[in-house]
Amino acid sequence: MSEALWIKIVGTLPAVLWVAFAVTVYLTLRTTLIQRMVPRLTAVRALGIEVELAAELLDRAQEESRAPVPPAAKRTALGRLEHAAEVLQGGKVLWVDDHPERNSALIELFRKAGMEIDLALSTEEATRLFRRRSYDVLISDMTRDGDQRAGIELLRKLDQYRVDTPVLIYAGHFAPERGVDRRIFAATTVPVELVHYVIDLMERSRLGPL
Repeated sequence: MSEALWIKIVGTLPAVLWVAFAVTVYLTLRTTLIQRMVPRLTAVRALGIEVELAAELLDRAQEESRAPVPPAAKRTALGRLEHAAEVLQGGKVLWVDDHPERNSALIELFRKAGMEIDLALSTEEATRLFRRRSYDVLISDMTRDGDQRAGIELLRKLDQYRVDTPVLIYAGHFAPERGVDRRIFAATTVPVELVHYVIDLMERSRLGPL
């Protein structure tokens, strides 16, 4: 090989090395970026619901409940829904209310998030369901068919059959000054708060006490 050819090869070597360096940096950064983005992309896909649709459902829930929801509270709930997508997937909820149509937006929201929602119109119907299968969360109103103690009766049935499912009270009226049963994890009349409580319980169920 001639000396002139060697000089030409040596002269082009720095350029080749720079190209190799640039390719290496690109591939490294690309892999890192993908790894960082995967959890978020997985969460979005696992959620199975577009943010716009989730926001619409929360707006509908607000109208159904007539509970005022500040925009910041709605944004926070939507953010939690997205990041909790994996723990919500496959979660089982028993929802007891004699007027499920009032909860239609939230029911649709949780189902779009991958949760299984069983509906019961009475304590008797709920009892048959929770004796047949286990649930991660039980949501109940307090008054059904004019019986103001219907929610309390449901709690007694859980005790009777030794069912440890945590209970969320979602009702238009709740008087904690009358006493709060040990089974009640939380009570609210506000849709976005119910979303947070469901996520809290699913995280505890899947990940253990935090």
